[in-house]
Amino acid sequence: MWHAVGRVLPSMSRPGSGTDLEESRWERPGPTRDQLRRDVLGVLVAVVVSSIALELGRGVGMLAGERSPIWLQHLVLALMILPLVLRRRYPVAVMLVMSALFILLALWVPAVSIQLSFQAAYFTSLYSAVAWARDRRMLWLGTTVVVAAMALWLILALTVSTAYDGLLETIRDGDETSRGILEPLTSLALYNTLVNIAYFGGAILIGMSAWRNAFKSARIADQAAQLARQSTELARRAVIEERLRIARELHDVVAHHVSLIGVQAGAARRVMDRKPAVAVESLRTIEQASRQTVTDMRNLLGVLRSDTLVDGADDGGRHPEPGLDAIGALAESQRDLGLAVEFARVEDVPGALEEVSAPLALSLYRTAQESLTNVRRHSTASSAVLTLRTGRSGEQRWVELETVDGGRPRTRSEPGSGYGLQGVRERVALHRGSAEIGPRSDGGWRVRARFLLS
Repeated sequence: MWHAVGRVLPSMSRPGSGTDLEESRWERPGPTRDQLRRDVLGVLVAVVVSSIALELGRGVGMLAGERSPIWLQHLVLALMILPLVLRRRYPVAVMLVMSALFILLALWVPAVSIQLSFQAAYFTSLYSAVAWARDRRMLWLGTTVVVAAMALWLILALTVSTAYDGLLETIRDGDETSRGILEPLTSLALYNTLVNIAYFGGAILIGMSAWRNAFKSARIADQAAQLARQSTELARRAVIEERLRIARELHDVVAHHVSLIGVQAGAARRVMDRKPAVAVESLRTIEQASRQTVTDMRNLLGVLRSDTLVDGADDGGRHPEPGLDAIGALAESQRDLGLAVEFARVEDVPGALEEVSAPLALSLYRTAQESLTNVRRHSTASSAVLTLRTGRSGEQRWVELETVDGGRPRTRSEPGSGYGLQGVRERVALHRGSAEIGPRSDGGWRVRARFLLS
């Protein structure tokens, strides 16, 4: 049977479709070694099974009238099957080669060309080309050439060749019951056309289905790999953010106590001989600060080791995280350290500060703590103004903490690391706010941190 058909192609992608555009650019990876080994084994098995089927067909008269040697018949059948070894590695080339073999071998030994294995081998080459071709333009160009060649061969077979003469004569000489509604030649042409449409169309559609399944599998694998990369990146960022959080907490909890100890120790050393009472008071302050540092460190480590933030009553020696209510006490405690702090709470709406969440309240407290420590360590100011206020900008509500002093930078103070103010900026950024830190135009220093309320 000679197979030819009009051009049967799957529907093409519409421009502008994201998924279709991605499909059109995708190239299927080449076959693996395991797939190539399976192809070799499968072809060898197909050659053996086809030879057995050929002999069985000879026994029932399927090769009647064929005068070619038996060994040649087996050779022709093997030649049609063997190129399938490379069907995945060179799919389009194998399709073209087997199309040429199909025509040439059918002319050489016609009886073998109607064998099922002969037809199935050619069908497999068409399917493999569509399923495995990486260059889709070359695929459709090759498919067009094959379909056109087969259509031309079918036309020549029906009009010029004498291959169907015997069959047509038999139909014409038969009785009325063996005749169809159309002329024999017309019926034969339409029959062959329908068969070949099914033959070529089936191979192309099955091949397209296999290619798209491979594309979907590749896309799923790519998405899984991307999710894995994103998960790894998120885990890495989480570790970095956790380290930054721990660093901020350690600095905010410990740094101002340690700096206080250093200042008081220096003062005690200078007045120890002349003013013993003042030295004793400085040492008492150092003792209190040391104890407070140890307590705060234990609280901090307890929070960091726990799975959840501590909130509420004391749990295993840990205290609740400081919040807005603790800012007043923090301001009051600065008097004993030589810094008079005026603290004010300003609400644009009554009860607005009660809406501040615990994590945001902790950030406000740490900001106040760091800004006041900064004044004591690096400014000549003996007083400061600390203001906690709420407000609204358009539809967005915010809470703001501002620390202002009128002093000048200490000339003999040790340079700071900058980690404290950097921690303030990081806390503000976490809440999508803004920070203003720097000298004032009329003298002094301002730390203003605005946090956005959800």
